[in-house]
Amino acid sequence: MSRIVVVSNRVPAPAGNAGQAGGLAVALLGLMRRRGGLWFGWSGAVSQATEPSFTQRGAVGYATLDLSEAEHRGFYTGYANGVLWPSLHGLSHLMHFRRPDLESYRQVNRRFADRLVPLLKPEDLIWIHDYHLLPLPGALRERGVGLPTGFFLHVPFPAPEAASVAPGIRGLLTDMMAADLLGFQTTADRDNFAASAAAFTPARRHDDNHLTLGGRQVRLGVFAAEISARDFAATAATQAQAEPARLLARSLPGQALLLGVDRLDPTKGIPERLEAFGRVLARRPGRDLAFLQIAAPSREDVAAYRDLRQELDTAGGALNSEFGEPDWTPLRLVARPQARDTVAGFMRLARVGLVTPLRDGMNLVAKEYVAAQDPANPGVLVLSRFAGAAAQLSDALLVNPHDVEAMAEAMVQALDMPLAERQARWHACWAAIAGASPEGWGEAFLRALSPQALDAIPAAGRA
Repeated sequence: MSRIVVVSNRVPAPAGNAGQAGGLAVALLGLMRRRGGLWFGWSGAVSQATEPSFTQRGAVGYATLDLSEAEHRGFYTGYANGVLWPSLHGLSHLMHFRRPDLESYRQVNRRFADRLVPLLKPEDLIWIHDYHLLPLPGALRERGVGLPTGFFLHVPFPAPEAASVAPGIRGLLTDMMAADLLGFQTTADRDNFAASAAAFTPARRHDDNHLTLGGRQVRLGVFAAEISARDFAATAATQAQAEPARLLARSLPGQALLLGVDRLDPTKGIPERLEAFGRVLARRPGRDLAFLQIAAPSREDVAAYRDLRQELDTAGGALNSEFGEPDWTPLRLVARPQARDTVAGFMRLARVGLVTPLRDGMNLVAKEYVAAQDPANPGVLVLSRFAGAAAQLSDALLVNPHDVEAMAEAMVQALDMPLAERQARWHACWAAIAGASPEGWGEAFLRALSPQALDAIPAAGRA
Protein backbone atom coordinates (compact mmCIF):
# COMPACT_ATOMS: atom_id res chain seq x y z
CA MET A 1 0.00 0.00 0.00
CA SER A 2 1.32 3.44 -0.92
CA ARG A 3 2.84 5.70 1.69
CA ILE A 4 1.10 9.09 2.04
CA VAL A 5 3.27 12.18 1.87
CA VAL A 6 1.31 15.18 3.12
CA VAL A 7 2.76 18.63 2.48
CA SER A 8 1.22 21.61 4.23
CA ASN A 9 2.28 25.04 5.36
CA ARG A 10 2.22 24.02 9.02
CA VAL A 11 2.96 20.55 10.35
CA PRO A 12 1.01 19.41 13.44
CA ALA A 13 3.04 18.59 16.51
CA PRO A 14 3.79 14.84 16.57
CA ALA A 15 1.64 14.25 19.65
CA GLY A 16 0.19 10.93 20.68
CA ASN A 17 -3.26 11.76 19.31
CA ALA A 18 -4.95 14.32 17.13
CA GLY A 19 -7.45 15.44 19.72
CA GLN A 20 -5.88 18.87 20.11
CA ALA A 21 -4.85 19.21 16.47
CA GLY A 22 -6.61 21.09 13.71
CA GLY A 23 -9.07 19.68 11.23
CA LEU A 24 -6.42 18.75 8.69
CA ALA A 25 -4.55 16.63 11.22
CA VAL A 26 -7.73 14.95 12.42
CA ALA A 27 -8.61 14.05 8.85
CA LEU A 28 -5.25 12.66 7.80
CA LEU A 29 -3.33 11.26 10.76
CA GLY A 30 -5.48 8.15 11.00
CA LEU A 31 -4.89 7.37 7.34
CA MET A 32 -1.18 7.98 7.65
CA ARG A 33 -0.88 5.77 10.69
CA ARG A 34 -2.56 2.89 8.89
CA ARG A 35 -0.55 3.22 5.69
CA GLY A 36 2.64 4.83 6.91
CA GLY A 37 3.24 8.46 6.10
CA LEU A 38 5.45 11.50 6.03
CA TRP A 39 4.20 14.97 6.99
CA PHE A 40 6.36 17.73 5.55
CA GLY A 41 6.16 21.52 5.94
CA TRP A 42 6.98 24.56 8.02
CA SER A 43 7.73 23.98 11.70
CA GLY A 44 6.16 27.28 12.73
CA ALA A 45 9.58 28.52 13.88
CA VAL A 46 11.54 31.47 12.49
CA SER A 47 15.30 30.92 12.47
CA GLN A 48 18.31 30.78 10.17
CA ALA A 49 18.33 26.95 10.03
CA THR A 50 18.10 25.67 6.45
CA GLU A 51 17.96 21.89 6.85
CA PRO A 52 14.87 19.89 7.84
CA SER A 53 14.47 18.32 11.24
CA PHE A 54 12.91 14.88 11.66
CA THR A 55 10.69 13.22 14.25
CA GLN A 56 9.25 9.72 13.98
CA ARG A 57 6.19 8.57 15.89
CA GLY A 58 5.04 5.11 14.99
CA ALA A 59 4.45 4.84 11.25
CA VAL A 60 4.33 8.61 10.75
CA GLY A 61 7.42 10.73 10.16
CA TYR A 62 7.47 14.50 10.55
CA ALA A 63 9.95 16.59 8.54
CA THR A 64 9.90 20.31 9.19
CA LEU A 65 11.69 23.38 7.93
CA ASP A 66 12.13 26.70 9.69
CA LEU A 67 11.58 29.96 7.84
CA SER A 68 14.00 32.84 8.02
CA GLU A 69 12.69 36.19 9.18
CA ALA A 70 12.77 37.47 5.59
CA GLU A 71 10.92 34.37 4.32
CA HIS A 72 8.27 34.70 7.00
CA ARG A 73 7.77 38.34 6.11
CA GLY A 74 7.67 37.79 2.34
CA PHE A 75 6.26 34.29 1.84
CA TYR A 76 3.85 34.01 4.75
CA THR A 77 2.80 37.48 5.86
CA GLY A 78 3.43 39.21 2.55
CA TYR A 79 2.18 37.18 -0.38
CA ALA A 80 0.31 34.18 1.07
CA ASN A 81 -1.71 36.14 3.62
CA GLY A 82 -1.38 39.66 2.26
CA VAL A 83 -2.34 38.85 -1.34
CA LEU A 84 -3.68 35.32 -1.87
CA TRP A 85 -5.87 35.04 1.22
CA PRO A 86 -7.86 38.25 0.61
CA SER A 87 -8.02 37.84 -3.18
CA LEU A 88 -9.21 34.22 -3.06
CA HIS A 89 -11.93 35.31 -0.62
CA GLY A 90 -13.05 38.17 -2.87
CA LEU A 91 -11.64 40.90 -0.60
CA SER A 92 -9.11 42.38 -2.98
CA HIS A 93 -9.35 45.78 -1.27
CA LEU A 94 -7.41 44.22 1.63
CA MET A 95 -4.52 43.12 -0.60
CA HIS A 96 -1.09 44.61 -0.06
CA PHE A 97 1.28 43.52 -2.86
CA ARG A 98 5.04 43.92 -3.01
CA ARG A 99 6.89 42.27 -5.87
CA PRO A 100 9.66 40.92 -3.60
CA ASP A 101 6.99 39.07 -1.60
CA LEU A 102 5.92 37.11 -4.70
CA GLU A 103 9.51 36.09 -5.33
CA SER A 104 9.91 35.07 -1.68
CA TYR A 105 6.71 33.01 -1.97
CA ARG A 106 8.08 31.19 -5.00
CA GLN A 107 11.53 30.81 -3.46
CA VAL A 108 10.15 29.16 -0.31
CA ASN A 109 8.14 26.74 -2.44
CA ARG A 110 11.30 25.90 -4.40
CA ARG A 111 13.13 25.29 -1.14
CA PHE A 112 10.31 23.03 0.04
CA ALA A 113 10.65 21.05 -3.19
CA ASP A 114 14.44 20.79 -2.88
CA ARG A 115 14.20 19.42 0.65
CA LEU A 116 11.27 17.11 -0.05
CA VAL A 117 12.63 15.33 -3.15
CA PRO A 118 15.36 13.34 -1.32
CA LEU A 119 12.76 12.05 1.15
CA LEU A 120 10.43 10.55 -1.45
CA LYS A 121 10.04 6.83 -2.16
CA PRO A 122 8.95 5.15 -5.42
CA GLU A 123 5.45 4.16 -4.22
CA ASP A 124 4.53 7.43 -2.52
CA LEU A 125 1.33 9.42 -3.03
CA ILE A 126 1.97 13.16 -2.58
CA TRP A 127 -0.87 15.31 -1.23
CA ILE A 128 -0.21 19.07 -1.11
CA HIS A 129 -2.50 21.40 0.83
CA ASP A 130 -3.72 24.95 0.42
CA TYR A 131 -2.87 28.38 -0.90
CA HIS A 132 0.55 28.67 0.70
CA LEU A 133 1.85 26.01 -1.69
CA LEU A 134 0.27 26.75 -5.07
CA PRO A 135 3.65 26.59 -6.92
CA LEU A 136 4.78 23.33 -5.32
CA PRO A 137 3.32 20.85 -7.86
CA GLY A 138 5.18 22.66 -10.64
CA ALA A 139 8.39 22.85 -8.60
CA LEU A 140 8.29 19.09 -7.96
CA ARG A 141 7.71 18.29 -11.65
CA GLU A 142 10.65 20.55 -12.57
CA ARG A 143 12.78 18.37 -10.31
CA GLY A 144 11.72 15.20 -12.10
CA VAL A 145 9.15 13.94 -9.61
CA GLY A 146 6.66 11.72 -11.47
CA LEU A 147 4.79 10.33 -8.48
CA PRO A 148 0.99 10.71 -8.27
CA THR A 149 0.53 14.22 -6.91
CA GLY A 150 -2.67 15.77 -5.60
CA PHE A 151 -3.44 19.28 -4.43
CA PHE A 152 -6.38 20.33 -2.26
CA LEU A 153 -7.47 23.95 -1.90
CA HIS A 154 -9.17 24.51 1.45
CA VAL A 155 -10.20 28.09 0.70
CA PRO A 156 -12.56 29.33 -2.03
CA PHE A 157 -11.51 29.98 -5.60
CA PRO A 158 -13.13 33.08 -7.12
CA ALA A 159 -14.41 33.77 -10.62
CA PRO A 160 -11.76 34.63 -13.25
CA GLU A 161 -12.14 38.41 -12.99
CA ALA A 162 -11.64 38.32 -9.23
CA ALA A 163 -8.79 35.80 -9.42
CA SER A 164 -6.91 37.92 -11.94
CA VAL A 165 -6.57 40.74 -9.40
CA ALA A 166 -3.83 38.85 -7.55
CA PRO A 167 -0.47 39.61 -9.19
CA GLY A 168 1.27 36.39 -10.19
CA ILE A 169 -1.84 34.23 -10.17
CA ARG A 170 -1.62 33.27 -13.86
CA GLY A 171 1.70 31.52 -13.42
CA LEU A 172 0.47 29.87 -10.24
CA LEU A 173 -2.46 28.34 -12.12
CA THR A 174 0.00 26.59 -14.42
CA ASP A 175 2.03 25.39 -11.42
CA MET A 176 -1.09 23.95 -9.80
CA MET A 177 -1.98 22.05 -12.96
CA ALA A 178 1.28 20.12 -12.72
CA ALA A 179 -0.62 18.02 -10.17
CA ASP A 180 -2.58 14.96 -11.31
CA LEU A 181 -5.61 15.78 -9.15
CA LEU A 182 -6.89 19.16 -7.97
CA GLY A 183 -9.49 19.06 -5.20
CA PHE A 184 -11.93 21.81 -4.17
CA GLN A 185 -14.54 22.26 -1.46
CA THR A 186 -17.48 23.00 -3.77
CA THR A 187 -18.58 22.68 -7.38
CA ALA A 188 -18.49 26.48 -7.69
CA ASP A 189 -14.83 26.57 -6.60
CA ARG A 190 -13.97 23.82 -9.10
CA ASP A 191 -15.76 25.60 -11.92
CA ASN A 192 -14.23 28.98 -11.07
CA PHE A 193 -10.77 27.43 -11.15
CA ALA A 194 -11.44 25.72 -14.49
CA ALA A 195 -12.76 28.96 -15.98
CA SER A 196 -9.69 30.86 -14.74
CA ALA A 197 -7.32 28.21 -16.09
CA ALA A 198 -9.02 28.35 -19.50
CA ALA A 199 -8.98 32.17 -19.49
CA PHE A 200 -5.39 32.74 -18.40
CA THR A 201 -3.43 29.66 -19.55
CA PRO A 202 -3.47 27.37 -22.61
CA ALA A 203 -5.54 24.83 -20.63
CA ARG A 204 -8.76 23.55 -22.15
CA ARG A 205 -11.65 22.12 -20.17
CA HIS A 206 -12.31 18.63 -21.46
CA ASP A 207 -15.40 17.97 -19.31
CA ASP A 208 -16.61 18.81 -15.80
CA ASN A 209 -13.75 16.93 -14.15
CA HIS A 210 -10.81 17.25 -16.54
CA LEU A 211 -8.57 19.94 -17.95
CA THR A 212 -6.07 19.35 -20.73
CA LEU A 213 -2.77 21.24 -20.64
CA GLY A 214 0.42 20.49 -22.51
CA GLY A 215 -0.67 17.07 -23.75
CA ARG A 216 -1.78 15.78 -20.36
CA GLN A 217 -5.01 15.74 -18.41
CA VAL A 218 -5.51 17.11 -14.94
CA ARG A 219 -8.39 15.69 -12.95
CA LEU A 220 -10.63 18.05 -10.99
CA GLY A 221 -12.70 16.89 -8.04
CA VAL A 222 -15.04 18.19 -5.35
CA PHE A 223 -14.31 16.88 -1.86
CA ALA A 224 -16.28 18.70 0.84
CA ALA A 225 -14.36 18.65 4.13
CA GLU A 226 -16.24 16.90 6.92
CA ILE A 227 -16.37 16.46 10.69
CA SER A 228 -17.01 13.37 12.78
CA ALA A 229 -20.57 14.45 13.47
CA ARG A 230 -21.54 11.62 15.82
CA ASP A 231 -18.38 12.00 17.88
CA PHE A 232 -18.88 15.76 18.10
CA ALA A 233 -22.50 15.27 19.13
CA ALA A 234 -21.43 12.99 21.98
CA THR A 235 -18.77 15.48 23.07
CA ALA A 236 -21.30 18.33 23.07
CA ALA A 237 -23.80 16.36 25.15
CA THR A 238 -21.09 15.57 27.70
CA GLN A 239 -19.58 19.06 27.74
CA ALA A 240 -22.97 20.70 28.23
CA GLN A 241 -22.83 19.24 31.77
CA ALA A 242 -19.22 20.30 32.38
CA GLU A 243 -18.31 23.33 34.46
CA PRO A 244 -17.66 25.88 31.65
CA ALA A 245 -21.07 25.26 30.08
CA ARG A 246 -22.81 25.16 33.47
CA LEU A 247 -21.28 28.51 34.39
CA LEU A 248 -22.34 29.97 31.06
CA ALA A 249 -25.88 28.64 31.45
CA ARG A 250 -26.08 30.03 34.98
CA SER A 251 -25.20 33.49 33.64
CA LEU A 252 -28.13 33.43 31.19
CA PRO A 253 -31.26 33.55 33.37
CA GLY A 254 -34.22 33.55 31.01
CA GLN A 255 -32.02 34.56 28.08
CA ALA A 256 -31.65 32.98 24.65
CA LEU A 257 -28.01 32.54 23.64
CA LEU A 258 -26.73 33.49 20.20
CA LEU A 259 -23.24 32.14 19.51
CA GLY A 260 -20.51 32.94 17.01
CA VAL A 261 -17.20 31.03 16.92
CA ASP A 262 -14.56 32.29 14.49
CA ARG A 263 -10.97 33.19 14.03
CA LEU A 264 -10.47 36.94 14.21
CA ASP A 265 -10.35 37.31 10.44
CA PRO A 266 -11.72 39.89 7.98
CA THR A 267 -13.39 37.15 5.93
CA LYS A 268 -15.63 36.01 8.81
CA GLY A 269 -18.08 38.92 8.66
CA ILE A 270 -18.01 39.61 12.40
CA PRO A 271 -18.53 43.42 12.19
CA GLU A 272 -21.60 42.90 10.00
CA ARG A 273 -22.85 40.28 12.46
CA LEU A 274 -22.52 42.67 15.40
CA GLU A 275 -24.37 45.36 13.49
CA ALA A 276 -27.19 42.93 12.72
CA PHE A 277 -27.42 41.94 16.38
CA GLY A 278 -27.68 45.61 17.32
CA ARG A 279 -30.69 45.92 15.03
CA VAL A 280 -32.27 42.91 16.72
CA LEU A 281 -31.80 44.55 20.11
CA ALA A 282 -33.33 47.77 18.82
CA ARG A 283 -36.54 46.01 17.84
CA ARG A 284 -36.73 43.63 20.84
CA PRO A 285 -36.49 45.75 23.99
CA GLY A 286 -35.81 43.79 27.11
CA ARG A 287 -32.99 41.63 28.29
CA ASP A 288 -33.94 38.19 26.99
CA LEU A 289 -30.97 37.86 24.62
CA ALA A 290 -27.24 37.32 25.02
CA PHE A 291 -24.69 37.09 22.21
CA LEU A 292 -21.38 35.32 22.86
CA GLN A 293 -18.86 35.95 20.10
CA ILE A 294 -15.63 33.99 20.41
CA ALA A 295 -12.99 35.44 18.07
CA ALA A 296 -9.55 33.93 18.61
CA PRO A 297 -6.76 36.21 17.31
CA SER A 298 -4.77 35.09 14.29
CA ARG A 299 -2.13 36.55 11.95
CA GLU A 300 -1.57 39.51 14.21
CA ASP A 301 1.43 40.54 12.10
CA VAL A 302 -0.94 41.38 9.20
CA ALA A 303 -2.28 44.94 9.33
CA ALA A 304 -5.84 44.03 8.29
CA TYR A 305 -6.13 41.69 11.27
CA ARG A 306 -4.89 44.27 13.74
CA ASP A 307 -7.34 46.79 12.29
CA LEU A 308 -10.18 44.28 12.66
CA ARG A 309 -9.41 43.73 16.34
CA GLN A 310 -9.63 47.47 16.95
CA GLU A 311 -12.85 47.70 14.94
CA LEU A 312 -14.49 44.92 16.93
CA ASP A 313 -13.42 46.34 20.27
CA THR A 314 -14.93 49.67 19.27
CA ALA A 315 -18.14 48.20 17.84
CA GLY A 316 -18.63 45.86 20.78
CA GLY A 317 -18.17 48.62 23.31
CA ALA A 318 -20.59 50.86 21.43
CA LEU A 319 -23.22 48.12 21.27
CA ASN A 320 -23.02 47.38 24.98
CA SER A 321 -23.03 51.05 25.95
CA GLU A 322 -26.14 51.69 23.83
CA PHE A 323 -28.21 48.67 24.84
CA GLY A 324 -26.69 47.36 28.06
CA GLU A 325 -27.90 47.84 31.62
CA PRO A 326 -25.95 47.94 34.88
CA ASP A 327 -26.83 44.29 35.47
CA TRP A 328 -26.99 43.07 31.85
CA THR A 329 -24.52 43.10 28.96
CA PRO A 330 -26.01 41.92 25.66
CA LEU A 331 -22.69 41.20 23.93
CA ARG A 332 -19.84 39.10 25.31
CA LEU A 333 -16.83 39.42 23.03
CA VAL A 334 -14.06 36.93 23.88
CA ALA A 335 -10.88 37.42 21.86
CA ARG A 336 -9.10 34.37 23.23
CA PRO A 337 -9.01 30.81 21.89
CA GLN A 338 -11.27 28.31 23.62
CA ALA A 339 -10.84 24.54 23.81
CA ARG A 340 -12.80 22.72 21.11
CA ASP A 341 -14.57 20.50 23.63
CA THR A 342 -15.60 23.52 25.69
CA VAL A 343 -17.00 25.23 22.59
CA ALA A 344 -18.99 22.07 21.82
CA GLY A 345 -20.76 22.45 25.16
CA PHE A 346 -21.47 26.12 24.45
CA MET A 347 -22.93 25.17 21.06
CA ARG A 348 -25.30 22.75 22.77
CA LEU A 349 -26.69 25.67 24.82
CA ALA A 350 -27.03 28.13 21.95
CA ARG A 351 -30.51 28.82 20.59
CA VAL A 352 -28.97 30.38 17.47
CA GLY A 353 -25.64 29.59 15.82
CA LEU A 354 -24.29 32.46 13.71
CA VAL A 355 -21.92 31.41 10.93
CA THR A 356 -21.92 34.34 8.52
CA PRO A 357 -18.58 34.65 6.71
CA LEU A 358 -18.32 36.98 3.76
CA ARG A 359 -16.75 34.03 1.94
CA ASP A 360 -15.46 30.70 3.18
CA GLY A 361 -14.14 27.52 1.63
CA MET A 362 -16.25 25.25 3.85
CA ASN A 363 -16.55 26.38 7.50
CA LEU A 364 -16.71 23.35 9.71
CA VAL A 365 -18.10 25.38 12.61
CA ALA A 366 -21.46 25.30 10.82
CA LYS A 367 -21.40 21.50 10.80
CA GLU A 368 -20.21 21.38 14.40
CA TYR A 369 -23.11 23.58 15.51
CA VAL A 370 -25.61 21.24 13.86
CA ALA A 371 -23.95 18.18 15.40
CA ALA A 372 -23.92 19.77 18.87
CA GLN A 373 -27.70 20.27 19.08
CA ASP A 374 -30.15 18.40 21.26
CA PRO A 375 -32.45 16.66 18.73
CA ALA A 376 -35.42 17.14 21.03
CA ASN A 377 -34.90 20.89 21.32
CA PRO A 378 -32.42 22.01 18.65
CA GLY A 379 -31.19 25.49 17.97
CA VAL A 380 -31.23 27.17 14.57
CA LEU A 381 -28.22 27.73 12.32
CA VAL A 382 -28.02 31.09 10.54
CA LEU A 383 -25.53 30.47 7.75
CA SER A 384 -23.93 32.60 5.06
CA ARG A 385 -24.87 31.41 1.60
CA PHE A 386 -21.23 32.18 0.68
CA ALA A 387 -19.82 29.49 2.98
CA GLY A 388 -19.08 26.19 1.30
CA ALA A 389 -21.13 24.44 3.98
CA ALA A 390 -24.30 26.08 2.60
CA ALA A 391 -24.31 23.59 -0.29
CA GLN A 392 -24.92 20.78 2.22
CA LEU A 393 -26.83 22.63 4.94
CA SER A 394 -29.50 24.19 2.77
CA ASP A 395 -32.13 23.82 5.52
CA ALA A 396 -30.30 26.31 7.71
CA LEU A 397 -31.46 29.92 7.48
CA LEU A 398 -29.26 31.08 4.60
CA VAL A 399 -28.36 34.76 4.54
CA ASN A 400 -26.34 37.28 2.55
CA PRO A 401 -23.83 38.57 5.13
CA HIS A 402 -23.53 41.85 3.23
CA ASP A 403 -27.24 42.54 3.91
CA VAL A 404 -27.24 43.46 7.58
CA GLU A 405 -31.00 44.00 7.75
CA ALA A 406 -31.65 40.55 6.26
CA MET A 407 -29.30 39.01 8.84
CA ALA A 408 -31.18 40.75 11.63
CA GLU A 409 -34.45 39.41 10.25
CA ALA A 410 -32.98 35.88 10.14
CA MET A 411 -31.87 36.16 13.77
CA VAL A 412 -35.39 37.16 14.79
CA GLN A 413 -36.85 34.34 12.71
CA ALA A 414 -34.50 31.86 14.39
CA LEU A 415 -35.33 33.13 17.87
CA ASP A 416 -39.09 32.92 17.24
CA MET A 417 -39.10 29.67 15.27
CA PRO A 418 -41.56 27.04 16.56
CA LEU A 419 -40.16 23.79 17.89
CA ALA A 420 -41.59 21.67 15.07
CA GLU A 421 -39.85 23.77 12.41
CA ARG A 422 -36.60 23.82 14.37
CA GLN A 423 -36.69 20.04 14.57
CA ALA A 424 -37.48 19.64 10.87
CA ARG A 425 -34.65 21.93 9.81
CA TRP A 426 -32.23 20.26 12.21
CA HIS A 427 -33.09 16.74 11.01
CA ALA A 428 -32.48 17.76 7.39
CA CYS A 429 -29.10 19.32 8.25
CA TRP A 430 -28.14 16.34 10.42
CA ALA A 431 -28.92 13.93 7.59
CA ALA A 432 -26.43 15.81 5.40
CA ILE A 433 -23.50 15.31 7.79
CA ALA A 434 -24.27 12.31 10.01
CA GLY A 435 -22.78 9.67 7.73
CA ALA A 436 -19.59 11.55 6.86
CA SER A 437 -16.21 11.73 8.56
CA PRO A 438 -12.85 13.43 8.09
CA GLU A 439 -11.32 10.01 7.43
CA GLY A 440 -13.88 9.36 4.71
CA TRP A 441 -13.02 12.71 3.15
CA GLY A 442 -9.34 11.81 3.08
CA GLU A 443 -9.97 8.31 1.75
CA ALA A 444 -12.11 9.69 -1.08
CA PHE A 445 -9.33 12.04 -2.19
CA LEU A 446 -6.67 9.34 -1.97
CA ARG A 447 -8.79 6.89 -3.97
CA ALA A 448 -9.08 9.48 -6.72
CA LEU A 449 -5.31 9.99 -6.58
CA SER A 450 -4.41 6.30 -6.61
CA PRO A 451 -2.46 4.96 -9.59
CA GLN A 452 -5.46 2.79 -10.50
CA ALA A 453 -7.75 5.83 -10.71
CA LEU A 454 -5.20 7.88 -12.62
CA ASP A 455 -4.57 5.00 -15.01
CA ALA A 456 -8.27 5.11 -15.89
CA ILE A 457 -7.65 8.41 -17.67
CA PRO A 458 -7.26 7.71 -21.41
CA ALA A 459 -3.65 7.26 -22.38
CA ALA A 460 -3.77 10.24 -24.72
CA GLY A 461 -4.46 12.42 -21.72
CA ARG A 462 -1.53 11.27 -19.61
CA ALA A 463 1.89 12.85 -19.69
